[in-house]
Amino acid sequence: MIKLLNNKILTIANFSILIYFSLLYFFDYFKIDFVLIGVLREILTIPFLLAQLLFLVLGIIHVVKYKTYLLTCISIILLAINTIYTVGSFF
Repeated sequence: MIKLLNNKILTIANFSILIYFSLLYFFDYFKIDFVLIGVLREILTIPFLLAQLLFLVLGIIHVVKYKTYLLTCISIILLAINTIYTVGSFF
């Protein structure tokens, strides 16, 4: 059976989610507001939020089961920190 989730795919997905939420925080902090940014924010935030939780769980399972690289572990730790910050911003 082909292993669909490997270190490279997991790392790329984690960093892309981190970059998306970091850009959202950057635009909000500096009060940058364009129509296209608002449209993309509305369309992509919920799917990225769900993907963030999904990849965090899959990443933890992947680290426990398989040998992982340092960059993959760093991306999972950063994703966990970002998840705590993102979910904490709702309350």
